[in-house]
Amino acid sequence: MVKRSIALLLLIINISVFGVKAQDYAPVDFVNTLMGTDSEFKLSAGNTYPAIALPWGMNFWTPQTSRIGDGWVYNYDAYKIRGFKQTHQPSPWINDYGQFSLFPLTGDLKIKGDDRESWFSHKAETAKPHYYKVYLADYDVTTEITPTERAAMFRFTFPENDQSYVLIDAFDHGSYIKLIPEEKKIIGYTTRNSGGVPENFKNYFVVEFDKAFETSDVWSKDQLVPDVKELKDYHVGAAIRFKTAKGEQVHAKVASSFISFEQAELNLNELGNNSFDELKTAGEKVWNEELSRIKVDGGSEQQVRTFYSCLYRVLLFPRKFYEFDKDGKVVHYSPYNGEVLPGYMFTDNGFWDTFRAVFPFFNLMYPSLNEKIQEGLANTYKESGWLPEWASPGHRDCMIGSNSATIVADAWLKGGRGYDIDALWDAVVKNTQSVGPLHSVGRFGAEYYNKLGYVPYNVGVNENVARTLEYAFADYCIYQLGKSLGKPESEIEIYAKRSMNYKNVFDKESKLMRGRNEDGTFQSPFSPFKWGDAFTEGNSWHYTWSVFHDVQGLIDLMGGKDDFVNMLDSVFVVPPVFDDSYYGGVIHEIREMQIMNMGNYAHGNQPIQHMIYLYNFAGQPWKTQYWVRQVMDRLYNPNADGYCGDEDNGQTSAWYVFSSMGFYPVTPAVDEYVLGAPLFKNITVTLENGKTIEIKAPENGKDNVYINKMMMNGKAYDKNYLKYEDLMNGAAIEFEMTKDPNQKRGSKKSAFPYSFSNK
Repeated sequence: MVKRSIALLLLIINISVFGVKAQDYAPVDFVNTLMGTDSEFKLSAGNTYPAIALPWGMNFWTPQTSRIGDGWVYNYDAYKIRGFKQTHQPSPWINDYGQFSLFPLTGDLKIKGDDRESWFSHKAETAKPHYYKVYLADYDVTTEITPTERAAMFRFTFPENDQSYVLIDAFDHGSYIKLIPEEKKIIGYTTRNSGGVPENFKNYFVVEFDKAFETSDVWSKDQLVPDVKELKDYHVGAAIRFKTAKGEQVHAKVASSFISFEQAELNLNELGNNSFDELKTAGEKVWNEELSRIKVDGGSEQQVRTFYSCLYRVLLFPRKFYEFDKDGKVVHYSPYNGEVLPGYMFTDNGFWDTFRAVFPFFNLMYPSLNEKIQEGLANTYKESGWLPEWASPGHRDCMIGSNSATIVADAWLKGGRGYDIDALWDAVVKNTQSVGPLHSVGRFGAEYYNKLGYVPYNVGVNENVARTLEYAFADYCIYQLGKSLGKPESEIEIYAKRSMNYKNVFDKESKLMRGRNEDGTFQSPFSPFKWGDAFTEGNSWHYTWSVFHDVQGLIDLMGGKDDFVNMLDSVFVVPPVFDDSYYGGVIHEIREMQIMNMGNYAHGNQPIQHMIYLYNFAGQPWKTQYWVRQVMDRLYNPNADGYCGDEDNGQTSAWYVFSSMGFYPVTPAVDEYVLGAPLFKNITVTLENGKTIEIKAPENGKDNVYINKMMMNGKAYDKNYLKYEDLMNGAAIEFEMTKDPNQKRGSKKSAFPYSFSNK
């Protein structure tokens, strides 16, 4: 015991003096799944919940502190837990579907959520990706959960009590429950959802206990229904009673399926005959294997915790919305047409957020996964007639853009194969022609965009400038995809032309993007600080930089490099003033920008997150290096308030992960990553092909944030970007970091990243 204490003390001293060393830890131990949970409707510090899950798992679990239907399912400041919920929620704004819960209690039976909830403390809570444990003080019960992709095991530790219960809540808006006490089993289904489902949608579940029931009852509308073993109603559940000795552990195996009860039973086989601890160890191994694909050391403990907590979030979505049938074949319930069909399906993703860094991360680190995702996209098109833009689980009317084209193009251009690219080509082309059944599907305002080269401000199409900019980038991606597929130039040149449409909403007077009327005049009056209206959850200062594919073209519009850099600088210099008149009040994204003390830079929302990297295109990369470190140090931490806005399906986390490595995918569908500066002294990235990227910055530190010199595979390197192929072949990258900026390195045009205008 003394030796162990001394070793632990030496490890703590080593971390505090020399920084965290990769060989000193298992990455999962540095993940805080509560990061971002100190959030609410009016202010987001992440809008996350502690997802108890395996990477990309079909089902997540989470402790539930809120009432049914509240998207903020777990709030760090809450005092009470009322359930342990199977959840498929990608965002509180999208909310949940297919949810049900388990909850233990003792003494008098309490069914209603407000009555049954129990006090808890974070001091008696363990929250890890693969394991959750909490003490429910009102009942003297400890609950533990460990998951697989489609199943989970619960372990309840009860006190001595003749009235120890496990309550199964199938939730409201239509549910079913059946008791099978002779098999110590409960089956049921929930239909609760927030939209995006066919009429036959159900989440079928099975719960098996390892202890015989003393009594078992069904309930409806918070009341027991005597002498009934099977019930379908608006809101039903089951109450299972046990007699327990002090410290007795009762286990529950749980699985679910979107296909059938029989398939739920098959999914239960993921648990096998393993004990709770064996499943917990297996889950820990899975997470450590994935998180260890990127090993970091030479940073503070807080930096390491933030890094792995962010990486955990990147590996949660999109969700595997498929199952394995009795023959081991991949099948899925279609959230688009309600049929059970062969092949892959993924969901719970908003491409407006994740096209920026999450999917580029997959193409670097998980190309085989992304190939399956592409097959799922092709299946979505075949089953619904459209590509998804925000799916949960089916099409949802949320956000703007035509960003599925970027995701399809980036995967193919990075080497993805083995899926129906012809169907995907047809899908991205169809998207350009009209709006779909929802405004978020296809292109809302396409008839104006295709005719005029922009979506007008005054024709009733909201967020018109943002749409114009995102459609233009999507057109660029379609053009590049068409070239790669060998499409005739006569067929694809229209997309190259339309990719320049960003110029049609640029106002030379203000040097900003501005709404433009159908007759060609610009909107008037115009305030660059006005949120919404012509833009999406931002203002002109945020969206002006959304010319991902042609930064040089934007530089030219602004009058050259000096004027461009001055405009970039101005984002941080102008005060955090805002005009909220479009919304009629301050939305949370506005407040998150205002309180961060970084001028009008709004990192808490996605449109501006690449902007810091644009200094590289104008010969002043040291400013990128400075501001990247400022954002990482000031706007992220590994605690409950760890983000500066919505985390959004891994995107805000992916920004941190990429930026920590020292580069960022400013332009998906281009084979370059724009340089920042690494956060750690040493980073080892293990690619799927077995090659490694070694990133060393031995002088790195709090003050040494600037790149003085850089070596690539032993040779001096003066570019402001890294090539995808060079990274995938394995690379040794060395940075010499200093406290003073080297204003010569990367200042020549030959060092600048790709722009379409320079083709």
